[in-house]
Amino acid sequence: MIRVVILGSGNVAQHLYTGFLDQKHAKVIQCYNRKRLLFHPAQEENSITDDIGSLKEADIYILAVSDNAITPLSAQLPFKNKLVVHTSGSVPMKALCNLNKRGVFYPLQTFSRDKNIDFDSVPICIEAEEEKDVHLLKDLATPLSSKIYEISSDQRNILHVSAVFVNNFTNHLFSIGNDICKEHNIPFEILYPLIQETAQKVIQMNPDQAQTGPAIRKDTKTIERHLNILSDPLQKEIYQTLTKAIQSKYGKKL
Repeated sequence: MIRVVILGSGNVAQHLYTGFLDQKHAKVIQCYNRKRLLFHPAQEENSITDDIGSLKEADIYILAVSDNAITPLSAQLPFKNKLVVHTSGSVPMKALCNLNKRGVFYPLQTFSRDKNIDFDSVPICIEAEEEKDVHLLKDLATPLSSKIYEISSDQRNILHVSAVFVNNFTNHLFSIGNDICKEHNIPFEILYPLIQETAQKVIQMNPDQAQTGPAIRKDTKTIERHLNILSDPLQKEIYQTLTKAIQSKYGKKL
């Protein structure tokens, strides 16, 4: 059995703990966070510590902390030559202190505290300096997910940029759509089937082929009507920027 210690108190730490809870191949033997937060009702109080000097002996130490905390926390670890990995999409593996063996265990998914995650469908990107540690990370990840990828720090950084576009920016557009509906007393739920179809379509076909709407059609009258509806200057700017980007990509001009 692979012994795991999770350091951190955020959403990724919580979901990793829950994900490993029913696994027979790995056991989270301890969690470290300064608030001594419990991640699950079944978790025992004595498995939580806020004292970094009292970390238990483990095979893998997972730093599920903010990007800025990775380097300083890894330098505070009270041991050497252990496998220490972080879960960040954008931080290089070498940001970890070199007194320990370094690696990455990056689950590429958006994590919210109150939303359950099916880890089997979550891609897990792994990286390590030594081949034996790559195998250990594969052994840790494989029973958890069916989608395991060996990804370098440079590749992972590029992947993270893409993820920001398809998730964070897209979610912000959903938020804008919700605001517009709310402003005009329209139920946002009317758009749910469209949101689902849009997401499913880009899985089934190339996003370039899936592009529709007034921008690609060069429907200037509809675009003008939409801009007249928008009362928020920032919403107008975003609409115009995205319209210009779509038309530029597909060879059409404003």
